[in-house]
Parts: sequence; structure tokens; C-alpha cells
Amino acid sequence: MYLQRTLKHAVEATGIGVHSGKRVRMRLLPAPAGHGIVFARVDVNPVVNIPISAQAVGDTRMASTLTAGDVRVSTVEHLMSACFGLGIDTLRIELDAEEVPIMDGSAATFAYLLESGGLLDLPAAKPFLQIVQPIEIREGEGAQLKWARLDPHNGFKLDFSIEFNHPAINATGKQAVFDFAQHAYMTDMARARTFGFTHDVEMLRGMGLARGGSLDNAIVMDEYRMLNPGGLRYDDEFVRHKMLDAVGDLYLTGMPILGAYTAFKSGHALNNRLLRAAMAQGAAKIVTFTAGQANAPVLNIPKAQG
Repeated sequence: MYLQRTLKHAVEATGIGVHSGKRVRMRLLPAPAGHGIVFARVDVNPVVNIPISAQAVGDTRMASTLTAGDVRVSTVEHLMSACFGLGIDTLRIELDAEEVPIMDGSAATFAYLLESGGLLDLPAAKPFLQIVQPIEIREGEGAQLKWARLDPHNGFKLDFSIEFNHPAINATGKQAVFDFAQHAYMTDMARARTFGFTHDVEMLRGMGLARGGSLDNAIVMDEYRMLNPGGLRYDDEFVRHKMLDAVGDLYLTGMPILGAYTAFKSGHALNNRLLRAAMAQGAAKIVTFTAGQANAPVLNIPKAQG
């Protein structure tokens, strides 16, 4: 039986927002069964709570951003990816600024932080969003084509392909498969970092983005090469990070997806459109699993710590 999971005790961290450049304090607090994952902006009066949902995503420029009126919580995808990887589905996340801290640009710091809080299973069944019929979203044509798709599958696996026409990326793997029944999130995905290009920096900063980006929290490339002195963490780190993003984007349903996700050049906007279409068009249903149920999915997530 899959149970809802939270933390044993609160943990916190301080960092900067990769886009805002602002310092932010983040607290992760245990929550009861049925609470779900809720972001709270504690720097505004009164405090604004934003439960995660596909419909709460109001901006997808370079990140997934939740909105409630004029209040925003941006760059939630890496933390959400870590929550999925550790099986956490009920949690309160308090922030004193508008953006989740970028940490090292991957999900690993969030995963370690969550683990340090202790993983606690609650006496309530975990809901899943099961894909019951194929759903696909396509955008653009020819060289501009990008698409994302969900198919029925009794588990969760991803097959992602990228295309950037950059020598540093072309020299690495541009397609990868990750199956949560076989692979380990902490070792095989969580450490993949976000990446960007020096020629985009001025444009992004003009849009109010990338103000906190650096070699400490992103893989940065000029026209020809990667500038980070330490090299890559995985031979195919670029496509692995895109999968990490997709895991976080898709987890904004608040429920683990049971399905096979396949994508080509997809990003935050297309992932969110795919989620909304799946729910609006009846391609998904909510299910739970009882103890000993024969068709329960296999998900390789860490066990709770007591």
C-alpha cells in the first residue's frame, strides 16, 4: 500500500533566487494527510497560501511559477522534483520572498534537506493520477517543432530528447530514458543541474530573469564550450536536467502520475499544457492502492524512516 508522506520535523535553508537574485529563507514543515503540498508567502500580510495544481501555474518563462492574484512563487520545479523523488505529497513550504532558492541548480540539495527532516508515512492512502488514454500536445512545425505526450503505463517512466545545436551539448547524450521502477532518483537524476548560455544573459536580465545565476548554480556555456571548471556530473547531464524539470512540472498535480511521458524539446509551458489537457479531456483518473493489491505500481522511492 502506498501511503501519504510528509516530514517528521521542520527543516530550513537560505539561498538566492536564480531569476530574482534575492535572498530567500525557506522552511519545509510537516503537514497532515490530505493537506497536500502548499507554498506560503510569509513575507506578505496576510500570509498567502498557494496549494499546488496545474491551474495555479500562471507563468512558465524559464521556470514554473505559481500565482494567486498578484502573489507569485517562482522556480518551484526543482523542489517539486525532489518531493516526487522522495515520495512526499503533503508539506507546507514557507518562503519570505517570491522565488524558491536555486541552491546548486539541481534537485540534490532539496532532496538531502528533505531527507534530513525524516520521511514519515501517514495512515492514509496516497492518491495517484493514472493516465487512462494517450494525450499529446504539439507546438510549432519543422525545426521549431516540440511535443510532449502521456500514455498509459503502470508506473512512471520518462523518455526525453533535446536539440540545442551547440557543440558542448552535441558532444553529450541528447536522449535519455528514466524508469522509476528501475532507476534511483537520488543517484541517477537529482544531481543534474540547470544550464544556460552567455549570449542569453543580457536578454534575460532585461526581462527581470537570471539575476542570480552563476557558475555555482548552473552549467554556463559560451558559443563553443562549457565554462564550469568542474565538468559535468553525468555524461548526459543536459537531458537529465530536462527530465528532472519535467518530473517537477508534472508533480504540480499534487499526485504522482502513473503513465509514460515522452517528449521532444518540451519545457515548462508545454508540460503544463499537457497536464491541463490530460485532466480536461478525461485522459486521467485518480486512483489509490490497498495493501497487497496485485496491480500496484512499482516505484523506486526511499522508504520512510520509521
